[in-house]
Amino acid sequence: MADKQVWLITGAGRGMGLDITKAVLAAGHAVVATGRNRERVAQAVGASDDLLVLTLDITQPGEAEAAVQAALDRFGRLDVLVNNAANFYAGFFEELSPEQINQQLATSLLGPMNVTRAVLPVLRRQRAGQIITISSTAGLVGFEFGAAYAASKFGLEGWMQSLQAEVAPFGIDTIVVNPGFFRTELLTEESTNFATHPIADYNERRAAQEQFWTGHNGQQTGDPAKLAQALLTISSQENPPRRFLAGADAVATAEQVAAVLQQETAAYRELSSSLAYDEPAASAGH
Repeated sequence: MADKQVWLITGAGRGMGLDITKAVLAAGHAVVATGRNRERVAQAVGASDDLLVLTLDITQPGEAEAAVQAALDRFGRLDVLVNNAANFYAGFFEELSPEQINQQLATSLLGPMNVTRAVLPVLRRQRAGQIITISSTAGLVGFEFGAAYAASKFGLEGWMQSLQAEVAPFGIDTIVVNPGFFRTELLTEESTNFATHPIADYNERRAAQEQFWTGHNGQQTGDPAKLAQALLTISSQENPPRRFLAGADAVATAEQVAAVLQQETAAYRELSSSLAYDEPAASAGH
C-alpha cells in the first residue's frame, strides 16, 4: 500500500469511530468519514483538506454505493474500510421484540455487509486493500441480556472469516477486532436500547442487568484513542493479523473461551469420534 491511504470509516461522528478518524487523519492519511447525520460528523471531526464527510445509513445499500462513488470522485481510490457503526439492543431474548432483533442484525451485521459489498469491487480492481470490522468480545462468547447483540457479532465473525478466504487471492486483507469494555458511546441512551416486552419472571434480573449496563457508561477501562493507534499499527504491517484482541479484558475472555472449547472437545472425544457411517462389509466372492 502507498504511504498515504484513503480510509472509509462508518459511525465516524462519535465514540470509537471518531477516535479512529482523528488518529488516521493525524497520521497523514485521507478519511471518508460517514454517519447518519453528516452535520454531526463534520462538527465532531473538524476541518481537513484530507477529509470528506458523507451521510451514510449503513442499513441502506444504495447509500453505501453512493458513498463509495463519492469517495472515488474525491480521492480516486480506497485503501481501508473500517466497519465501525453499531448499536446495542440489550435484553433477555424472550423480552426482545422481533423488530428489535431485526434492527440489531440490520445495523450490526447486515450494515457492515452492505458497505463491504459496495467497497469490494474497488479493492478487487486495485488488487489491494483492507477491511477492518469492529466485532466485540460478544463475538467470542454469548452473555445474559446480550442475545441479540451476540448473535450479530457471532455472525460478523463467521462472515469475516469466510470473506477472508474469498478475497485473499485479490490482495485484500480482513481484520476482525474484538474490543472489550472501551469508553465509547455504545452504552449511551442514543446507542443502547432495552427490551420492550417485560415478562414478570425476569423482573428482578432485568433490573440488575439494566443497572449494570447503564452504570458502566463512561466507566469502561479501555481508551478508544489508544485502540485507534493500535489499529494504525496493525494496519501498517505487511501481514496484518486476521484477528486483534483489544484490551486486557478481551485477551482474558479469549483465553477463557479457548480453555472451555478445549475442555468441551476433550470431554466427549470418544463419543464425538465414533459417529462415522459403518459401510457394509463386502460379501465374499467365488
